[in-house]
Amino acid sequence: MCTGDCAKCLGITLIPLAVLCTVANILLFFPGGKVVDNNEHITDEVWYFGGIIGSGLLMIFPALVFLGLKNNDCCGCCGNESCGKRFAMFSSIIFAAVGVLGAGYCFAVSAVALNKGPKCETGQQWAYPFQNGDYLSNHTIWNKCKSPENIVPWNLTLFSLLLLMSGIQAVLCGIQVVNGLLGTVCGDCKCCGCCGGDGAV
Repeated sequence: MCTGDCAKCLGITLIPLAVLCTVANILLFFPGGKVVDNNEHITDEVWYFGGIIGSGLLMIFPALVFLGLKNNDCCGCCGNESCGKRFAMFSSIIFAAVGVLGAGYCFAVSAVALNKGPKCETGQQWAYPFQNGDYLSNHTIWNKCKSPENIVPWNLTLFSLLLLMSGIQAVLCGIQVVNGLLGTVCGDCKCCGCCGGDGAV
């Protein structure tokens, strides 16, 4: 498989993941699936926009760049054979690094939110009743949260999805870093012998 084909596959995979992360983050603004009366009752980590900015917006740019690499002219620009391909693959490394940072941000925010637990009404006040992820293995203490209804499984599910999807995004962008390095070093397809004799990407 050519480096351009590999990049296109990665880009196609990253786009739906970015959309899903954005949707998951938006759903977190509705604790338990309901609209809250006071925005201060929403878990703090939701406002960090890990899924919207980190794994959403910042992931769209690398995905679009990866998709475009397949159509890049393998045989050059500026009159220099394979110059265009090498430069395109090198630039993809930079965008892949941006993707890794964005996914890493979402992963970190989600991990903190899962460990901290949701913000909920405990009977006397709105607070974080759980400590150091103790609720993850002990479901009997979930009843500490009186409202919003089902806030614990709601936050747990959505932040877990963000954690998983951002981890996958980071791995995919890391693969493109390696793929981009190969494309930069190899130049056109003939050089690497990966596309047959015609040298088409």
